[in-house]
Amino acid sequence: MGRIALAGLPFFVMGGLIAAMLVSIEFGYRTGLRRRARSPETTRALSPVVKASVFGLMGLLIAFTFAGAGVRFDNRRMLIAEEANAIEKAYFRLDLLPPESQPQLREDFRAYVRGRLAVTRNLPNMEAVNADLKQLSTLQGKIWEEAADATKGSSSPATQMLVLSALNEMMDAATRRTVGIISHLPLLVWVLLVLTVLLGSFLTGYSMSMSRARDWLSGIIFAIVISSSIYVTFDYEYPRAGLIRVDDVDQLLVQTLERMEVSVPISSVH
Repeated sequence: MGRIALAGLPFFVMGGLIAAMLVSIEFGYRTGLRRRARSPETTRALSPVVKASVFGLMGLLIAFTFAGAGVRFDNRRMLIAEEANAIEKAYFRLDLLPPESQPQLREDFRAYVRGRLAVTRNLPNMEAVNADLKQLSTLQGKIWEEAADATKGSSSPATQMLVLSALNEMMDAATRRTVGIISHLPLLVWVLLVLTVLLGSFLTGYSMSMSRARDWLSGIIFAIVISSSIYVTFDYEYPRAGLIRVDDVDQLLVQTLERMEVSVPISSVH
């Protein structure tokens, strides 16, 4: 139920923002009417400089947040591919270790990949993700100790460097991907964006009051367009909570695990 609720969060954000913008437009319209009723001689239309500044800032913030979300989205996809490649390389190099040490390490590798897949399945439930990451950290230490002990029994001096360097790269890739998972636009920027949008809506309604006629069609179109832009940006920023997904790239890890489970050699040497 928690994942279903989180999956509907972007739609809730969009619907709530449309409603808030329409309320702001109406509030701006009524404010303008009250001012005109109290002092019609001194009430003037809004300064073009003020409107241009607010709407210019709003457009800049939407563009900034959308571009940043797009960069982070692409980065998350690349980090998944990078981690899959690093795991494959480390798993392949287990062949260099003494045969008696390989079965346990290979089983630990399979458990490790299952754990990494569990992290993606549990997103955006960060409480479950943090629990998975804690278990994976323990498993990483176990794999490292087993591999380090196994390299001591190898007849080749280069084995330790090849195996341990691959393991180190695998763990570094996991860390980079974890950082990518938790890296999002600061909350303060979202707050500033929403405040600017609501203020722009207020100014739109206030401008309508100068003609004493509500232009609801323009107001509704304005609210839908801006809210849709913010919705897509939000969905882009949290690609496992809404319609925009990175599940197709997760198949790289799934395929890696499948090859491990059927004991098919890894496809390439890195």
